[in-house]
Amino acid sequence: MLSEKLLKGLNDQMNYEFYAAHSYLAMAAYCSAESYDGFANFFLVQAEEERFHAMKFYNFINALGERAMIQAFPEPNNEFNSILDVYEKALLQEKDVTKKIYHLSDLALDSREHATINFLKWFIEEQVEEEDMFDSVIQKLKRIDTDSNAFFMLDDEFSKRTFTPEAE
Repeated sequence: MLSEKLLKGLNDQMNYEFYAAHSYLAMAAYCSAESYDGFANFFLVQAEEERFHAMKFYNFINALGERAMIQAFPEPNNEFNSILDVYEKALLQEKDVTKKIYHLSDLALDSREHATINFLKWFIEEQVEEEDMFDSVIQKLKRIDTDSNAFFMLDDEFSKRTFTPEAE
């Protein structure tokens, strides 16, 4: 049985993952409004991935015989100055997720909740990949700056991005 503190942390993280998906939909909407369909697809795929993460928490909580509690979340940011601004805000969001996962891992360690510790290892690795991916895109966007051909090549590359959830 999980401690109340750890159960609350797992539920909070599940809900934050749902919020992250919602936030990425807002980023996709901005990109679509600017006619950057590839960048919009990038964030639609990212939203799908975040919902998958949230459902991993949902399923884990239920598998432990506990109850997943769905909460409301605040309105996401819908105002962006540029594609670079969108990716910089996305990276900040991922860094926030990383902090939350680390805090949750600390709670699990303090509680000696080994199943949760094992479960969270996947998310720790995932966060390294997420932050690296966003940082890489930001560096590319900064390098191409005013090169419209390179910008549209990147937009085209992102139009091919898909999400294939791993088998459980």
